[in-house]
Amino acid sequence: MPEALDALLDLLDLEQIEQNFFRGRSRSAVVPRVFGGQVAAQALVAAGRTVPEDRLAHSLHAYFLRAGDPGAPIVYTVDRIRDGRSFTTRRVVAVQHGQPIFHLSASFQTYEEGLEHQAGMPAAPDPETLPTAAETLPRHLPGPVAERLIEARAAVDLRYVDTPPWGSVGEPREPRSQVWFRTNGKLADDPLLHVCLATYVSDMTLLDSVLLAHGRGGWAVGDVVGASLDHAMWFHRPFRADEWLLYDQESPSASGGRGLGQARIYTRDGQLAISVIQEGVVRVPR
Repeated sequence: MPEALDALLDLLDLEQIEQNFFRGRSRSAVVPRVFGGQVAAQALVAAGRTVPEDRLAHSLHAYFLRAGDPGAPIVYTVDRIRDGRSFTTRRVVAVQHGQPIFHLSASFQTYEEGLEHQAGMPAAPDPETLPTAAETLPRHLPGPVAERLIEARAAVDLRYVDTPPWGSVGEPREPRSQVWFRTNGKLADDPLLHVCLATYVSDMTLLDSVLLAHGRGGWAVGDVVGASLDHAMWFHRPFRADEWLLYDQESPSASGGRGLGQARIYTRDGQLAISVIQEGVVRVPR
């Protein structure tokens, strides 16, 4: 297993310090705060550790309350809200320095048969034909910034279908973005692990479509100030995070210093696996 993926899996392997209490560490990020996807994934790990294995995560709803300190541990407290015959609900609060920085509600369900339909998968090129991040980033960003981004995303093979926001600064485009992603290495057959890794990646690019609509390059080039405000995901069908997933993203609205991103994640064979919605702060520096 590649070293970067091994380090990420170690990051998600929380220490249990008491019943319903877990402790996590952080890794360095491109910006001087804890990466939101990390906190969301760790919180979902904490919730999942208190749920029977036959109940799979089907949704999460989260709020980012404060910027996390990457130099301090994060304590995750799990409230066992409900254990029903089919559904289990958990609430998780992440705390640093005595203050909550993140709040998550997650629901888990036993498998059952039901009605089936889905939105069709949009057209997209084969991921193997697209350049890797290591090939794309240095073309558009200063060397040190590109190196930090490549290092921060080294556990994931993430490939843009079109030019990313920081590659087309000053050129407003349709507020839509597509990326293919998978982990850089095989994972164990643990459904919770795959869901948590998809949660981790989901926070990397979802607000790109907001930036594209205004020709902004984003936090990597400093022409906007941004941060995630809330995040919601629905897990519809089984998938593997170590196999190619298409992240089809768009932004229906930006106003009041906030931008909304919504997305669907498909397996390579066209199954709709996940729906995602996120709102974030998107401000133009004065």
